Amino acid sequence: QVQIVESGGGLVQPGGSLRLSCAASGSLFSFNVMGWYRQAPGKQREMVATITSGGATNYADSVKGRFTISRDNSKTMVYLQMNSLKPEDTAIYVCNAKRIPFNYWGQGTQVTVSS
Repeated sequence: QVQIVESGGGLVQPGGSLRLSCAASGSLFSFNVMGWYRQAPGKQREMVATITSGGATNYADSVKGRFTISRDNSKTMVYLQMNSLKPEDTAIYVCNAKRIPFNYWGQGTQVTVSS
């Protein structure tokens, strides 16, 4: 059984940084795509960043230049380096892993940006 576990969320001041980690366990092979999505109060869930098994990345316009997504050599771990955080980045961040035809989601980790 595939299990997705996130870590690294917390409270940070505006302008600060956080690094989120996502571990996808129970899989012998890498996933086609892994990424991060977020759900903020009053907003729909949005894609933050994704990365393919080949290393291609995609970012939401709102985080370009500030966030960086990466994978380790196993391609079952994904990270999100978040710099220059803003209050509007406050949300529950959820890790996603896709291996066609299946789609897996983590439990989410809270990121709060506030003074």
